This record gives sequence, structure tokens and C-alpha cells, in this order.
Amino acid sequence: MAKEIERKFLVNQQISDFLENSHALFCSQTYISSDSEKIVRARVLGDKGFLTIKSKVTGITRHEFEYEIPKAEAIQLINLFGHNVIEKTRHIIPYKNHTWEVDVFSGLNQGLIVAEIELKSEEEQFELPEWAEKEVTGDLKYYNNNLQKNPYCKW
Repeated sequence: MAKEIERKFLVNQQISDFLENSHALFCSQTYISSDSEKIVRARVLGDKGFLTIKSKVTGITRHEFEYEIPKAEAIQLINLFGHNVIEKTRHIIPYKNHTWEVDVFSGLNQGLIVAEIELKSEEEQFELPEWAEKEVTGDLKYYNNNLQKNPYCKW
């Protein structure tokens, strides 16, 4: 069973230099189902489509099942079920033996930038980059499924 162990951070202005030199992919996604126990998401990331099922978070861990699907089907799911579709550019930034995913949101979440790091265990140690500031791991308003319901532009 796959598990996602993830921590989230807001960033400061120093991130701009790292974004310019990073690998970037456009992402469009929507939540087909979302409640306190699970989410079901359709996503287009770059030239690929994905269907993802995640359990509720316990600590910073949750079960995650992600399946690559044809991009055309992912687009169709987003078009059928998308309400306030999440759009962002995902930047992949290697830093000190870890990979950070920095999401620069657009659309209704324009102005929000969130950096995420996936870990092998909740106890795994890592070094914070100089551009990572406030940790928002437990703050539900920064979860993408909540950004779909209550976008950043309404805060």
C-alpha cells in the first residue's frame, strides 16, 4: 500500500532565482470526490494524466493510490467534474538530497506559492532551503482540495 508523507511550506522572495532554473510542468486538476475520509482527484501534469485516491491525513501521512491514465481521459474528467479547477505550475527543485515540488498557483489561487517535500518517514530529517519559511503542513486551507472550495482570492 502506497503512503504519502509530506510537509508543506510557504516561501519567501528568494524562491524566484530557483524557479527560473527549475524543471517546470503545468498542472490542471479537480476533485471528483472530497470529504473528511478521502479525496479522488483527476490531474493533468505536463503531458500525462492521472487519477489519484488519497485517504485522510493522520499526522503527516496518508494512503495514496495514483494511476496514470490517458491525458485525454484526465481532461475529460476535469471538464465533467471541474468546479474551480486548480491550475498551477509545478517546479521541481533538487535540494540537499531531497526533491522539492514548488507549486506556483494561477487562476483563482493566483499569488499563492507552496513548497512540498515528500519524506520516507515522519521522522526523516531534512534541511530547509533559505527560501522555505512558514510551515503550513497541518493547515487545511493550503490543501489543494480546500483551495478548490475556498480559493486564495477569497481569503
